[in-house]
Amino acid sequence: MKSTNAMPAARQTGWSAWVMRAAMTIAAVVPIMAAGGPAALAQQTPTAPTSTVLPPATPTPSTQAAPSPATPAAPPPGLWIDGVHFYGQLDAGIMGNPSGPADSLNFGRLFDDRANQVQLNQLLLTANKPLDPKNSDYQWGFKVQFMYGSDARYTQFLGELNRVDPNQRYQLDVVEANVLAHLPWLTSGGIDVKAGQYPTPLGYETIDPSTNPFYSHSYIFNFAAPFKQTGLLAVTHVNDVLDIYSDIDTGTNTTFGPLGDNNGAIGGIGGFNLTLLDGNLTVLALTHFGPDQATRLLSPLGVNANGQWRFYNDLVVTYKASDALTLVTETAWARDGYGAVGKPANAIGVAQYASYSLTDTLTLNGRIEYFRDDNNFFVASFPSNSAPVLAQQGFAPFVHVAPGTNTTYGEMTIGVTWKPALPAPITGLAIRPEVRWDHAFTNNNPFNAQMDNNAVTLGVDAVLTVF
Repeated sequence: MKSTNAMPAARQTGWSAWVMRAAMTIAAVVPIMAAGGPAALAQQTPTAPTSTVLPPATPTPSTQAAPSPATPAAPPPGLWIDGVHFYGQLDAGIMGNPSGPADSLNFGRLFDDRANQVQLNQLLLTANKPLDPKNSDYQWGFKVQFMYGSDARYTQFLGELNRVDPNQRYQLDVVEANVLAHLPWLTSGGIDVKAGQYPTPLGYETIDPSTNPFYSHSYIFNFAAPFKQTGLLAVTHVNDVLDIYSDIDTGTNTTFGPLGDNNGAIGGIGGFNLTLLDGNLTVLALTHFGPDQATRLLSPLGVNANGQWRFYNDLVVTYKASDALTLVTETAWARDGYGAVGKPANAIGVAQYASYSLTDTLTLNGRIEYFRDDNNFFVASFPSNSAPVLAQQGFAPFVHVAPGTNTTYGEMTIGVTWKPALPAPITGLAIRPEVRWDHAFTNNNPFNAQMDNNAVTLGVDAVLTVF
């Protein structure tokens, strides 16, 4: 959805300002997490992660490329009560932009969108009764996960918590609320079922920061895949090689009713996962389909939003080349039937990841990406804290897009993940500094308040897991 762009303004601050901010952040945040441990954390707001506690920074096929909706990894250590795992995770950081954009936005970024500002991205609180992947009999489980932080501006379901402090940087969100079941039906591997609200199985990167190699996200994650669904997701384990995914849901980031869904149509997911070479090679191919445009936006134009379909097509290939090296290739094609001007809009992206374990606690990560937005429809920035929800509801003026008719983006990111060993109840700490370069090949200056064709950012965050 398009809108009037913010007017370019003079650039502010510089390298020195960012260096001071970064130094203050590292000096304030890291010692609290690494040295103060639980005592320091107790002075903060409560914390929380996902069902795997800080997986290795080198992504593995089992945790990254082929997520099962109801079969987590082996139960992590921590606080267990009657088979229910209670845990917490905190993610906080800063994304410095030496150019000091006048609008204080890192254009084309979501979770790290605010330039030169410390953000409490996520406080997650989770209760999870996972299924045992070794048990082939009937099973049931559940997962409930709540978020407080700046990331919640983008991950909220429509119709839930949207009116609780919508103008504040830090908001509330229900990340997951679902029941799980394993049904020993049809095949030897049975069927895993998830019903309720859950993050999308599409894509390589996730809402949970502990499973990602970087603080910043790819264009594909931000703009070419849903974040969450409300519905019923089933994974049929045909054999040791093939899993089949199927889903019916209310659409992208939506729930039920006039406030929870921006149109009256349903959506769905279809696809498969292949596990090859004794698990060292996985291929996850999924498509989400269904109308995702808002009736409020298209109805005044005489267009039926329920008939304007959007497809998110995503392919993730993960290859564990050695114990130290993991390579991941992701390709995506998003297509909206109506776009912003009554003609189809397409976004095509390719991202290559590499992760190499230097030591038991230090991993080197790299990402290079190409992303083409052929009608400047998908990539955007949101100047106000309420803008992401308002845009999905059909209020287009709350979105800033790149100038011109189309933009081809490229980005390169390099960083490390350091995970020192800490005493209980801390079950994980990951500190992730990174350097990123974004470039627009189409020379239309989308970055730094529409002043530049390039953007360099330097960021660091810390992800702390307790229990």
